[in-house]
Amino acid sequence: MNAYLAKAAAYLVQVIFNLYVGAVMLRFLLQWVRADCFYNPLARALVALTNPALRPLRRIIPGYRGIDWAAVALMVLLQMAASALVLLIYGRIPTPLALAVIAVAELASVAVWLFLAAIIIQVILSWVAPYRYNPIGELVEPLVEPLMRPARGLLPPIGGLDLSPILVVVFLQLTLMLVVDPLLDFGYGLL
Repeated sequence: MNAYLAKAAAYLVQVIFNLYVGAVMLRFLLQWVRADCFYNPLARALVALTNPALRPLRRIIPGYRGIDWAAVALMVLLQMAASALVLLIYGRIPTPLALAVIAVAELASVAVWLFLAAIIIQVILSWVAPYRYNPIGELVEPLVEPLMRPARGLLPPIGGLDLSPILVVVFLQLTLMLVVDPLLDFGYGLL
């Protein structure tokens, strides 16, 4: 396959799978932090988008201790399928162990990017409309609060300015560099 065509096909596979995996992960994380957003129109759209794949899996894989294991299984399976397709597009034969490691690393990457996007959205909303209701803000607030709370303890507001998002963004970027990238390299090394 032409190198340019292979690169374009791999990109499309990654975008399509990452968007859906991101939606499933966002739903999983909102359930995990027990976000009270049942009446939020964006949360309802997220549920409608992810239910067709999750509902059959939930019959087989029940939740346990507040963790939606069907969503975890769906994310892993989808990410393994995406990684396998990308590797096949580039002419490489994936091994199950390599696929598992790459899928875990890619899922960690998607989670980090979801948190980064949520923090950026929260910061922008705090500048634009700090005291107005916003359905996006209602989803973002409970999602980032478990990360922001410890950061606020380490870096309290200075002159009324909350700089803790900067600390969390630095931590998330370091997570990408020091955890996700080496894990990806290890996974690709297993091929």
